[in-house]
Amino acid sequence: MVRRISLLNKRGFLSKKGNFSRGFLFSPLLLIPLFLVIISGLLIKSVQGNLIVSNYLSHILTGFLGYFLAFFISYVPLERIKKYLVPFYLFTLISLLLIYFFGITVSGAQRWLNLGIFSFQPSEVAKLSTVLTLALVLDRKLISTARDLVLPLLLVAVPWLLIFFQPDLGTSLVLLVLTGVMLYWSQMPIEWILILVFCIVTSILYLTLPNILIFWIPVIGYLAYRSSKKKIIFSTLAISFHLLVAKLTPILWEYGLKEYQKDRLVLFLDPNRDPLGGGYHLIQSQIAIGSGGLFGTGLLRGKLTNLQFIPEQHTDFIFSALGEELGFVGCIIVLFLFFFLIKNLINTAIIARTSFESLIVIGIASTFLFQIIINLFMTIGLGPVTGIPLPFMSYGRTSLVTNFISIGFVLSILKRSRSLRN
Repeated sequence: MVRRISLLNKRGFLSKKGNFSRGFLFSPLLLIPLFLVIISGLLIKSVQGNLIVSNYLSHILTGFLGYFLAFFISYVPLERIKKYLVPFYLFTLISLLLIYFFGITVSGAQRWLNLGIFSFQPSEVAKLSTVLTLALVLDRKLISTARDLVLPLLLVAVPWLLIFFQPDLGTSLVLLVLTGVMLYWSQMPIEWILILVFCIVTSILYLTLPNILIFWIPVIGYLAYRSSKKKIIFSTLAISFHLLVAKLTPILWEYGLKEYQKDRLVLFLDPNRDPLGGGYHLIQSQIAIGSGGLFGTGLLRGKLTNLQFIPEQHTDFIFSALGEELGFVGCIIVLFLFFFLIKNLINTAIIARTSFESLIVIGIASTFLFQIIINLFMTIGLGPVTGIPLPFMSYGRTSLVTNFISIGFVLSILKRSRSLRN
């Protein structure tokens, strides 16, 4: 993998030997998520303190379960699980299909399967299964032609469509981003990445300023022309693809999104247009974070948090509780921990032994990073409410366990990459 090898040479990893670390139980990759779980558990207790049944204890216990699960997974070489990845991917697709027949509907979204003692959210598992299976496909064949893109994009398109129409806009965006990052990491030309990413721009322009497409579509054609040997053919394909995206946009807008989702995508620009409806979450979240000041009101002492001014605060808006009760300082500490976690993940992707392992880690890193950025932007009013959870902090047992399993895979890769350098 050219990009990874160049980074290895630059940082000296190909010649430099290091000591094999045995203390993975106390690795920052495990301790940082566990610390975030404990802090968010206390915040959840503050949010739900007056309720008979509170989720804070379940969140913390699930976090410790995930902690030890990740530690044990770190002893499993990923080469041994390759043959199980396609069945795992198919299981995910089946579970996503079952949602449409047996799924539980909450707040207008049908995303959960009831398994008796607990509910299960297949879309959270789909993030990890897509990363693993996409890494398997990209590792087997270098993407050098448009034809090579068909299988990877089809692999992502099936779960994406099933998730988008649940509807779950947030997770569908996560799948698009991790796909783009993994394709880039696998040496695909940056122009091709832009052609895929700019589909969002094409959709927005078609809905808002359709006349601009007259100038925008040729830009797409130019990017395709300069990045392929078969310039005319590839330019035609790229232009046709974006025209198809433009035509499908109103259909997806009309039938793929619920009314509340449409409101969320528009109202974040001016939440005061509907302060008691679609803009309520954003307004109350900003008030809560602003009221925390420099040091916050103290854990379990946030007035807006205790009085439950923000609906579903223990899930997507847990950061607003952090801002109110631990203030600016607490927010900075948590952001630093997230930064350190992502930095360690990227470093692991760079020193991974194989392209397959490197792709897995960079896919996991991009999943976490995108969710962190979008959730924070959503909480402070710089982005729409998309239902994207904050990793390790938002309440959700399926999401939390899946995140720790992802960390376990990263630790497995890190352990073997270090042993190789000894």
